[in-house]
Amino acid sequence: MTTVDLPPSLKANPRLGNWLRILPAGVVEVRSGKVELGQGVLTALAQIAAEELDIDVTRVRMLAAETGTSPNEGYTAGSMSVQYSGAALRLVSAEVRSIYLDVAARLWRLPAAGLTVADGTITAPDGRCTSYWELAADELLDRPASGAVAPKSPADYRIVGTSVPRVDLPDKLAPRPRFVHDVTLDRMLYGRVVRPPSRGATLRGIGTEPVLALPGIVAVVRDGDFFGVVAEREEAALRAAERLRANAKWHEQPTLPDEHKLPMFLTSAPAETSVAAESGTPPRAAVGSHQAAYHRPYLAHGAMGPSSATALVTEEEGRRLHVWTHSQGPYILRRELARAFDLAEDQVCVQHVEGAGCYGHNGADDAAMDAAMLAMAVPGRPVQVVWSRADELGWAPFGPAAVARIQAEVGGHGEVLSWQHEIWGNGHATRPGFVAGLGFLAASHREGGQEIQAAPELSPERGGAATRNAVPGYAFPHYRVVNNHLTVMPLRTSALRALGAFVNVFAIESFMDELAESAGRDPIEYRLAQLTDPRGRSVIEHVVARSDWADWSRADSVGHGIGYARYKNSAAYCAVVAEVEATTTVRVRRLTIAVDAGLVVNPDGAANQIEGGAIQATSWALKERVRFDSSTVTSTDWESYPILRFSEVPAVEVDLLPHNGNPPLGVGEAAQGPTVAAIANALYDAIGVRVRTLPLTEENIVDAMPG
Repeated sequence: MTTVDLPPSLKANPRLGNWLRILPAGVVEVRSGKVELGQGVLTALAQIAAEELDIDVTRVRMLAAETGTSPNEGYTAGSMSVQYSGAALRLVSAEVRSIYLDVAARLWRLPAAGLTVADGTITAPDGRCTSYWELAADELLDRPASGAVAPKSPADYRIVGTSVPRVDLPDKLAPRPRFVHDVTLDRMLYGRVVRPPSRGATLRGIGTEPVLALPGIVAVVRDGDFFGVVAEREEAALRAAERLRANAKWHEQPTLPDEHKLPMFLTSAPAETSVAAESGTPPRAAVGSHQAAYHRPYLAHGAMGPSSATALVTEEEGRRLHVWTHSQGPYILRRELARAFDLAEDQVCVQHVEGAGCYGHNGADDAAMDAAMLAMAVPGRPVQVVWSRADELGWAPFGPAAVARIQAEVGGHGEVLSWQHEIWGNGHATRPGFVAGLGFLAASHREGGQEIQAAPELSPERGGAATRNAVPGYAFPHYRVVNNHLTVMPLRTSALRALGAFVNVFAIESFMDELAESAGRDPIEYRLAQLTDPRGRSVIEHVVARSDWADWSRADSVGHGIGYARYKNSAAYCAVVAEVEATTTVRVRRLTIAVDAGLVVNPDGAANQIEGGAIQATSWALKERVRFDSSTVTSTDWESYPILRFSEVPAVEVDLLPHNGNPPLGVGEAAQGPTVAAIANALYDAIGVRVRTLPLTEENIVDAMPG
């Protein structure tokens, strides 16, 4: 009997029954440790299970992740859900199918190899029938996965590879309650937290008596510089929070750098410098040298729905904490909440409920901690916390500001002989559990709480963070990547979609255009001449043909440009051609995108992911920038932190290349870097000004003009 190595998620969670349960009602319940963030992952996983079980996908019920019952798959991050959870479910479902066939075979005293399955009905060659539903028994799956049952060949797929409708959309379109903000429990209370007015502010005093006298107020909770209110009704909590805010006395001092000199701060702040990657030997035959530096500001998640959580503390059989949250890591959140309140992990239950899409570390975990702290003051009654827009834009973790400087030595035809890429910025991983102490905003404000420390750099095996995609995907004879990891963190930074790949690909692909121009070579030809990966070449060649690059007609203030990368140098390949019009403002008219993601489970879902990522990257490229003064963030509404409007969304065309037998690759973050690079290159093509500082606003364009 041949066995296969179990994928990491299945090796860590080997019991079959933790992943899948067959019910007599004709339904298969599937649990994954990965959570739905709006990316359609639950639909893709349902397809994988249905495919291997030979059932209609409508029979699959995808259950939300919950600690203690779902597999522990860590965080839903890094565009790895289909690669890892999907691989686990594929083997689990194949083995479950085999187990039920063996049961039927023993029942009929026939060889299992002669039985067939169609939508859960098991049929013998002589016509006898039974089904998963008739044979359903939980004890059948109370065993570890063996890895002895091979899943289907892709050539036999009927469900995987088709655009099955999203399983989460009917509730959202109906609309029916589905989001974390919709959680409604018996005797529920409503909480609001009052944030400090600035970074580093300390509470000198607050009068709580007038607030406690307001109608409907149940409790005012204070712990050090953390304080909030619990009320019978949401509007009462809002009024009380405003009264508390007005009554509070704070000591404030400036702690933030000059926003207008942010690149200078980043390149001069205390940092740990290390060589992240190096390959080859610098050649001696260089005839020229070029260098340029690129900068991105702090970026906010900007989710349409602010963070929220509901918590319930019970004490009937010892203290227990139950939290409903849109966290991306239920098990890790459980562990850190247990630490925060000196509980055993089995005294804490974390249940995932969908929130607004975030693609990174937003305020979800912080809101869970807020709700838990307030719920501790009112045992027996659930407390719901919803952040304000100002809290969301001002206090959730940001994507780090960064500087990337590239230098290249080139040969006689402008080809790269040696490439040096240097990065300055904060880390991308201050999630709870990734930093010393407790990584919650509220915990840092508690009495004796520890300030959240600067984020560590993720290892290359985990895709890196600041260094993600800093290693060029081209066949340069020599490259060297240096990371200057800031040890001070003026604004809390953490994971935001694509992490460092966004600025690194922006820098690399902008610089490739600059090198091509210096050499008098076409930017497409220049890239292909130094790209040996056939799949990378294919996405570039496809997008060039699809966008009619060769037939481009020049026009005033209109340009086109290209960007390319393989996300994390290990996930999906993506090439983007942008068409840009630059008059009083920059407008992206069209994005043409080619992607090789290997085997695509749900083509419509994958295309949606790429399209959404490209639109978000367009917003980052053109508009988004966290603003701050010497003490606090000032961009706390949609006027001061503008995002792309529906009327400004470009036409987006996505082509998914054939998989050619290659396994699935993550697509959720593949478009970010190539899109912004293509837009920047198209802007240069349109107006002849190379803008190396994001966003591509009038202010930054003027600053980039020579003289």
